[in-house]
Amino acid sequence: MGISPADWHRPLEAAFAGARVLVTGGVGFIGSMLSARLLALGAEVAIYDSLDPDGGANPANIASFRDRVRLTVGDVRDTGSLAPLIEGRAYLFNLAGRTSHMGSLEKPVDDLEVNALAQLRLLELCRTVNPGLVIVHAGTRQIYGRPDALPVDESHPVRPPDPNAVAKHAGEAYHLLYHRLYGLATVSLRLTNTYGPGLRIKDDRQAFLGVWVRRVLQGEPIEVWGGEQRRDLAYVEDVADAFLLAAIAPEARGRAFNIGAGPSLSLGELAQLMIAANGGGSVRVLPFPSDRRRIDIGDYEADDRAFRAVTGWAPRTMLADGLKRTFDYYRSRRGDYL
Repeated sequence: MGISPADWHRPLEAAFAGARVLVTGGVGFIGSMLSARLLALGAEVAIYDSLDPDGGANPANIASFRDRVRLTVGDVRDTGSLAPLIEGRAYLFNLAGRTSHMGSLEKPVDDLEVNALAQLRLLELCRTVNPGLVIVHAGTRQIYGRPDALPVDESHPVRPPDPNAVAKHAGEAYHLLYHRLYGLATVSLRLTNTYGPGLRIKDDRQAFLGVWVRRVLQGEPIEVWGGEQRRDLAYVEDVADAFLLAAIAPEARGRAFNIGAGPSLSLGELAQLMIAANGGGSVRVLPFPSDRRRIDIGDYEADDRAFRAVTGWAPRTMLADGLKRTFDYYRSRRGDYL
């Protein structure tokens, strides 16, 4: 049985108070929010991040708690620098990876090395150095490709549309394999579009939402390609909760779960909601670029009932509220993100 949202704090605090935790990719968007939540629960947090300028890492994401974490700058492909951090840890939240779909078309081998090969080496390190570690991996809904029907559950065929999705699927598969072969306590969360404070907004290397936020803040029209495609969106704090609950649920181990956020809406509708949350803005509808169309998945909405049943998780942030919090955050920190 899962636990209700009202009862989350007590079991999370019991699990993480005083626990030694490692967050790879912890200076990034979701990783930094997760690190902040772990600190609030009383965990001892170490962060490992490459600070890749083409990735989601931004020192501003951890500025408010930088002096309370151990930060090691390093590439997840370097197991030598990771080994000392793995030893003695109770939990590993593995968010290190590349997320750019267009970037994976430009450098597919680099993407494979980080999202698949490095994941295998990391798992081998965990198996050797700390086999009792609980590992929660950041997966992606992109692996499904163009859905056959909505909403998409975990039994949907996997048809990765780009090199990034192929590599992410391989990385996830290794996590689940190491549970079956060696008993490692691994879970993978297939995340939908995530938004909120800390998202990379200066370009689209992390998500199209970041560019939309930037354009609204700068008084430029949101460029909507097509506009009828449907998406669901998850607020970053709700996603961080999902990682925490996945880590403490024994029934989740060895499984991959969808993480969504409720009903989908069209991109045109989303643009209007963003304008309303900002208190002004405009939209320009454009044809879908041909280089993007070949890897676009069309409509998507996650069926995340399996994860809710196992953990009791549910998103707690309404989209309108989350968008307002997002714009409020970037207005006061624009210089740190642009």
